[in-house]
Amino acid sequence: MSTLKSHGLTTSEIHSAIQLLTHNLINIHDTTGEFLLKLDDGRIIDTKGWDGWEWTHGIGLYGLWHYYTLTGSQATKDIMLGWFEKQLAKGTTKNINTMSPFLTLAYLYGETGNKTFVPWLDTWAEWVMHGLPRTKYGGFQHETYNSFNKDELWDDTLMMSALPLAKIGLTLNRPEYVEEAKRQFMLHCQYLFDTSTGLFFHGWKWEGGQDGSVGHNFARARWARGNSWLTIAIPDFVELLELKEGDPLRMFLFGILESQCNALVKLQAENGMWRTLLDIPASEGSYEEASATAGFAYGMLKAVRKRYIGPEYMDSAVRAIKAVIGKINKEGELLDVSFGTAMGHTLQHYKDIALTSMPYGQAMAIMALGEFLRTFI
Repeated sequence: MSTLKSHGLTTSEIHSAIQLLTHNLINIHDTTGEFLLKLDDGRIIDTKGWDGWEWTHGIGLYGLWHYYTLTGSQATKDIMLGWFEKQLAKGTTKNINTMSPFLTLAYLYGETGNKTFVPWLDTWAEWVMHGLPRTKYGGFQHETYNSFNKDELWDDTLMMSALPLAKIGLTLNRPEYVEEAKRQFMLHCQYLFDTSTGLFFHGWKWEGGQDGSVGHNFARARWARGNSWLTIAIPDFVELLELKEGDPLRMFLFGILESQCNALVKLQAENGMWRTLLDIPASEGSYEEASATAGFAYGMLKAVRKRYIGPEYMDSAVRAIKAVIGKINKEGELLDVSFGTAMGHTLQHYKDIALTSMPYGQAMAIMALGEFLRTFI
């Protein structure tokens, strides 16, 4: 294997780290039952282990897909196809988060031509278009396995449902899906982007008033992983749709992305990490969080490479990459990853979220390191 160097790191170091992360991703186990999701209908969803169907696995699959596109690794492809073979046979109920694996399935359909994937892509995308509850102005209500979240927009939603919908629209030649995904990006940015800081709030809820027009941003939390979904999703969305220079949506999203990245650089710790509440100091209980750091690294690196933002953000992204590598232990676990985080009504809610290995943490690190590999090309 090549030992080319980039920013003091070698290709062999990066590939070895990704292989370790992948091994850990598919071998995580909840040995205590602490992180199992127990539903009212009696089902138990394993959000932590690989044998489950939740957004955690959707992000895991997407991370593996990114590495596969760089390497053509048959072992990586087999992991993805094996997951779908097992989970599609079992099935699950539809919600914002369980939609997330279909982003990777749409890519795999293009890769394999497996026609049995089409009914799944078609049915779930049609549900998002016509069955998913909507908020005022037609936003995707962030309904999950165990919570209806009526009239709520979350910053997770664009990554979990809007991006998959856009990809399925392109894959199945359904332009109405693509247009709906565009609308969701605009609507979520309208209600979640904090113009005073350049960051995103975790959520918005319409509440009060006869027409439901009054609302709030819950704890007004500028939560790190939620922000990182936007840093990931905006470059991926623009690239996916091939939005041309001068396109109004492209310009709108890039203005927001650059504002966010400018704010992030100022909030990055000396060691390259970001805190779980981005603008709350460590002295007030906001701990450093690795999955968001990896997400920011990926989004910044990709946006610089694609010339969506300027090269001045490269240094911050590389420092984040080195911080992420430093958080991978000998078993391949990405340390300091916060567990799945529901909407918080207080800032303390975010400070109290437990740290534990999760598929999305592994995958976000794989995505970040995979994007960094492109600096060697």
